[in-house]
Amino acid sequence: MTRWSGKRWIASAVGVALVVATAAIARNPVFQGADPHAMMIDGEMWIFPTGGPGGSWAADRFGAFSSRDLKTWTSRGEILRRDQIRWIGDDGAKAHFLWAPGVATRGGKWYLYYSVGPQNPTPSRIGVAVADAPQGPYRDSGRPLVTGGRQANGEFEAIDPMAFIDPRSGKAYLYAGGSAGAKLRVWELGRDMVSLAREVPIDQPPNFTEGAFMHERNGVYYLSYSHGHWNRPDYSVHYATAPSPVGPWRYRGEILKSDASHQGPGHHSFVRTPTGDWLIIYHRWDQPPGAVPLKGERNVAIDRVRYGANGTILPIVMSDGEAAPTFPRTNASRR
Repeated sequence: MTRWSGKRWIASAVGVALVVATAAIARNPVFQGADPHAMMIDGEMWIFPTGGPGGSWAADRFGAFSSRDLKTWTSRGEILRRDQIRWIGDDGAKAHFLWAPGVATRGGKWYLYYSVGPQNPTPSRIGVAVADAPQGPYRDSGRPLVTGGRQANGEFEAIDPMAFIDPRSGKAYLYAGGSAGAKLRVWELGRDMVSLAREVPIDQPPNFTEGAFMHERNGVYYLSYSHGHWNRPDYSVHYATAPSPVGPWRYRGEILKSDASHQGPGHHSFVRTPTGDWLIIYHRWDQPPGAVPLKGERNVAIDRVRYGANGTILPIVMSDGEAAPTFPRTNASRR
């Protein structure tokens, strides 16, 4: 395995548990990539992105990266390739791409949900693959889990899957959709995690565009998502809260937006570290305001999340280098 630190690969071993310092979160930007799904696994943070450092992962495959200190990252190698998904191409289209992975684990197995597109001229689809370890290798289930396109209730783009297992009920949910029609849909997954038990009717959250993510804290469910155009400065993160994983939603507003040095932040994950800190992992363009649409490569970044005493998420400040803001530890900022 190789390691990515700054702009070079190094072969060093890190054998300590992940510790988030109060004065420094990560070396932002972490690495080149987009749509990062992050999670804690055995004291390490893992990131499953679209793309990767230096363009190391193209749109025809996924890789994964992990770190114990949020500064030095280990490449976990290739976990799934497009040519291993046999049902891709059944519609006769010559160009299909993979993006926006989401990962969940249950019963000792790991599940990789992913988007296959584009939407037109063929339908977008969501697939799922299974592995015995987070680094794979993943084996595709053999068929698409969700298919998009024009449907009875309007246009639906099957993109940006996120699987969430409710810690209270044990039920697993799949959140997906966005962009064309900006429609979010939610399903309860079967116990096998590769089938749909039923679709759950929900109200559409205000300002939803794509990239839904669900997390739970102190019995409150937080549905966060991207709003705006993916390649413009209006791309941002908004959220709503609910008493359950499927609503009803109470819109809470915008928490992450462009600033003087970073544009188009979004398509994110929330992670709670072993120290009790909450972090947001997202992508952005590291550049000042300028011409649109935004061009060049997006970067993955990590910043601290603060919660108010009433459970609201406070506006998130994007950081550079190791200058992440320091926030005092209070009961309101813990779990």
